[in-house]
Amino acid sequence: MSLNLPLNLPATFTYEKKGRIALMTINRPEAMNAFTREMLVGMDAAFDDFNADPNRWVAVITGASPKAFCTGMDIKDALPAIAAGDQMGYDDPAKRPFQNIFKPIIAAVNGFCIAGGLEFLQGMDIRIASENAVFGLGEVKWGVIPAGGSHIRLPQQIPWAVAMELLLTGRTIDAKRAYDIGLINKIVPQDQLMTEAMSWAEKICENGPLAVRTAKEIAVRALNNEPKFVLEKTMAPRVFNSEDAKEGPRAFAEKRKPNFTGR
Repeated sequence: MSLNLPLNLPATFTYEKKGRIALMTINRPEAMNAFTREMLVGMDAAFDDFNADPNRWVAVITGASPKAFCTGMDIKDALPAIAAGDQMGYDDPAKRPFQNIFKPIIAAVNGFCIAGGLEFLQGMDIRIASENAVFGLGEVKWGVIPAGGSHIRLPQQIPWAVAMELLLTGRTIDAKRAYDIGLINKIVPQDQLMTEAMSWAEKICENGPLAVRTAKEIAVRALNNEPKFVLEKTMAPRVFNSEDAKEGPRAFAEKRKPNFTGR
């Protein structure tokens, strides 16, 4: 059953709870799902709620249009605000999209995923794309830069030369090339996109949620240059000392599916 969340979210960003899965939709198809400041605030509120909800283990985010996942900030909305000193929700210079969300986030990418849309994608973990997906960072064409983390994240996630191609030329790439360079996990026909994304989410939900969150947190924090093996060593006990760590081996021995609780 789908339950609408009692949050004061704009109609342009929707959030539903489907069992253990949180489903979020960028819902401004008439503007190719370009973001306004109101939408950014709504997305932050939705992810804060998801992060704090012990009954939601995985998030899936998509765009409400076969033509676009997200095309970044709406220039008409953003430029006047930025010129007036508005940091568009990123007043903290160390803050970037989803960097402190350690529950898994799955992107279901339909159509254009460019500019800020691609910056959002880099903060997500599993990326499923439709055959018509297009990826790019065209900011340099307009004399600006993508300031949502791409200069750091993109070279960590794909080969250096390709990251520089995207950052310095403003060119776009299609889904096939995005898959070949490791930017996305899988390409599917448009009509199978949400089914595939939800299938990945359900598969992750079969695993121990504390173990999943800890695995992601170690990987993310290590990429941020925290002491890598020390980080793994110090965080491992919270998993191995948990109830889930007892339940998993017990279920294996009893030849049944484990009943994980996230504790």
